[in-house]
Amino acid sequence: MAHSERSGLIFALAGFALLSMGDVMVKSMAGQWPGTAIGALRYVIGAIGLGVVLLVREGRVGFAFPRLRWQILRGFSVAMSAVTGFTAIHLMPISEATAISFTSPMITALLAAFLLGEPLRKETLIASVVAFGGVLLILRPNFALLGPVALLPVIAATGMALLIIANRKVAGLGSALSMQFNVAAIGAAFLVVFASAGHFSGLALFSVPDLPMPVLLKSAVIAVSATLAHACIYLATTRAGAAAIAPMTYVQLLLAGCFGWIFFDEHPDLMAAIGAVIIVGAGLYLWRAGRPVKGGKSE
Repeated sequence: MAHSERSGLIFALAGFALLSMGDVMVKSMAGQWPGTAIGALRYVIGAIGLGVVLLVREGRVGFAFPRLRWQILRGFSVAMSAVTGFTAIHLMPISEATAISFTSPMITALLAAFLLGEPLRKETLIASVVAFGGVLLILRPNFALLGPVALLPVIAATGMALLIIANRKVAGLGSALSMQFNVAAIGAAFLVVFASAGHFSGLALFSVPDLPMPVLLKSAVIAVSATLAHACIYLATTRAGAAAIAPMTYVQLLLAGCFGWIFFDEHPDLMAAIGAVIIVGAGLYLWRAGRPVKGGKSE
């Protein structure tokens, strides 16, 4: 393996490890602040930090929002994913919430067919049906305990799928930094609205008490670590290519299981573990089916 590919894989591992550590931070705040408010605080801090860097590097010209409607969809999608994902991590084992989130590639392929008119391959349908079976296995105990709330990771995965689709519509219209600021700033605005609506809804789960200093510090750490994670993943794609690092995303699931066991004494049952393996298998099948081969065709 070439040196650049090895370094790319190392960057990918670092990025996905940082994302898993961020999930641990979110889980550790369960009961202190609701997921809606944590998401809002994390993205407000992230948007401010990115805005300062953008101003220094590109000046006022960097604060542009080309194709505003698609930028708004990007912000809404990341806000929807953050609210449901953070709340799911509070209520469910980290490994199970993470496993369900890996249905995002299948959801992306399905939505791309309906929203962008891209061809819907039979491999996509097969992977989606198989992954859905894995989701049902994981949701089995959680649905009995939590009811429809257990579907939150599926909504989070759908939000990420919408984000990926919207990203395609704004690709190349600005620097990577400006695009990252745009989604963070708009996402933060939506999240503040969601957190406020939750607070005034009267539901105890979404009530926002006074901000504890540990929550503020942890949210700042999550904002920085997530930014570094995405930077590492971006560097990984430039060195090893997106196709090479795609399977590395499942390292995040392994880390989620380890961190959940070490820090929170979480022990998913056998059926949930089988469901996670099924989802991973469906994702790898879809990835392999889309790999280019000589002659420009997929395998």
